Amino acid sequence: MVYGALDIGGTKIAGALVGADGALVARARRPTPAQGSAEELMAAVSSVLDELSRHPRWAHLASLGIGSAGPVDTVAGTVSPVNIPAWRGFPLAERVAAHPRTPVGLRPVLVGDAVAMTAAEHWKGAARGVDNALCMVVSTGVGGGLVLGGAVHAGPSGNAGHIGHISVEQNGPFCPCGARGCVERFASGTAIAAHALEAGWTPPPGVAPTAAAVAVAARGGDPDARAAFDRAGRALAAAVAATAALVELDLVVVGGGVAQAGRRSSARSAATWPTTRSWTSPAACRSCAPPWTSTPG
Repeated sequence: MVYGALDIGGTKIAGALVGADGALVARARRPTPAQGSAEELMAAVSSVLDELSRHPRWAHLASLGIGSAGPVDTVAGTVSPVNIPAWRGFPLAERVAAHPRTPVGLRPVLVGDAVAMTAAEHWKGAARGVDNALCMVVSTGVGGGLVLGGAVHAGPSGNAGHIGHISVEQNGPFCPCGARGCVERFASGTAIAAHALEAGWTPPPGVAPTAAAVAVAARGGDPDARAAFDRAGRALAAAVAATAALVELDLVVVGGGVAQAGRRSSARSAATWPTTRSWTSPAACRSCAPPWTSTPG
């Protein structure tokens, strides 16, 4: 028996087969044509499914989960990722079910990508055994999920804990979600790179202007690069503190490409910080230390 998984993000579309013990059996990955048409995007998903279905253990597929950038509608099976404009109310679960190699009668289960990450961290990762946790993905976008009372809390539509669209600045920049000052407009990799460029930072010749390049410059002392990460860190800290005040967290787990930009004092694949009941918890704020410092493990 194996489980199938699809991860739909603004940078990549990934898939995997996972054993009942959580061990990785196979994986596939394609770049996301984020500015492409709805069918171009679906073709990338189909290509991932094609590759996974060629693995011998696909014949033993027990279930298939989809974690997508949000918002999602788990009841309707549709996705409307903020960073994938061609998909608005796109029937992704239905289209995956209709793939020629999807077993007859198997219905894909759709959740937000950060909720999927939260379930994984609570099952096998940094939040294992924790009753109340916030798990965040800081990458092309910013997402989040909640563990409350020892169980993953996805909410009726599958979007609970979507910390990337908490507003942290009332008159901040407009977000494609329709609000202003969302965390994602400050702390996503896209926002970090854009802010650094606007402030005057320039990447070395031949280097793409990405958040990873900004992190390298920040560690080298570039003031504009440091300012971009400081800005991101403050936004993340404000959102974490607000969430801790609302639901009383025991732990915050931060993963994703941007979260890996800095040095860590632990060997874990995701950075973790214990929190206290107080929204002023120093640990919650330290979780957003900039990448040129040692972050607590």
